[in-house]
Amino acid sequence: MVKKEIISLTGELSSGKGVVSKILMNDLNYGVYRNGDYFRKLAQEKGMSVTQFNEYVKQHTEIDIEIENSAKEYAKEHNKFIIDARLGWYAVPESFKVYLTVDIDVAAKRAFDNQDIQKKQTEKFNTIEEQKQDMIKRYKLENERYYIVYGVRKEDMSNYDLVIDTTNLTPGEVADIIKKEYFIWLEE
Repeated sequence: MVKKEIISLTGELSSGKGVVSKILMNDLNYGVYRNGDYFRKLAQEKGMSVTQFNEYVKQHTEIDIEIENSAKEYAKEHNKFIIDARLGWYAVPESFKVYLTVDIDVAAKRAFDNQDIQKKQTEKFNTIEEQKQDMIKRYKLENERYYIVYGVRKEDMSNYDLVIDTTNLTPGEVADIIKKEYFIWLEE
């Protein structure tokens, strides 16, 4: 397989994908492709939370397939970009595949404290515990859906070139690890 100068960044909810992808974009002068923004937009258009839309998409797999295929199509015409998408690694196997993990309690606090307006419109919780329970539910829904639709398990770490636990790292430290390993991968 011919490698492309593409980093596919996926991982657990609130593991730092968005912030790390912005750092990588700036440091590498790469573009970005985000499936999550499109997913949230569709959820908002339907008047659903992200979790409700996950349940809806489980019954309407054509939406999921359309979203994931969009990354594959984008990669055919572009190079030097970051895919910030749950199945970017699957859609573009010739990319450098990175998975970010995080402790669920840290992830719930990060998500609850996040001030992103678009996220807050589709995720409204009164406590960190409510946020955490919703994140656990979303994680399970996504994993079930991806296995049913694509026959893949995103939580199988053998799918990735690099796995990083972001629990006790800053986004800058995570980006530095990714850049170091990415350049090694490109040279191999």
